[in-house]
Amino acid sequence: MLRVTKLTDYASVVLTLLATAPQRVHSAAELAERAHLEAPTVSKLLKSLAQAGLVEAFRGANGGYRLSRSPEAISLIAIVEAIEGPLGMTECSLHDGDCGIQDYCGVRGNWQRINEVIAEALRGITLAHLLTPPTSRQPSRSRRQIAVQVVG
Repeated sequence: MLRVTKLTDYASVVLTLLATAPQRVHSAAELAERAHLEAPTVSKLLKSLAQAGLVEAFRGANGGYRLSRSPEAISLIAIVEAIEGPLGMTECSLHDGDCGIQDYCGVRGNWQRINEVIAEALRGITLAHLLTPPTSRQPSRSRRQIAVQVVG
């Protein structure tokens, strides 16, 4: 099963809270309370999100955090990579030489293509999309169609 970590999930929650009032500066304590998360966890997330350029940090008595750009300009891949690091379905999707069977492997190229398809899908989803409730399910391509597109 492919999953993002709890921290990435929590980061998306915190960012959606910031996005509800994107011009306002929010304190870490306020965000933690609204998200029902522990304050140290939210502080850690905000630090990573600020390092990635997704939020701006302000010091002082009225300090806190706000989005660095509009929710429409923050992609889901940027959120995932701010917390998880570069997206890689497998080690060889990211780095050469990290696998003992690399010289004999016939699937590395396909994993790299799959990795790119997933990255492209995450690029197409923005923080603004996460703010809107999902509508009725759109007809989606079958798993077989997706696999044929990726591999074929």
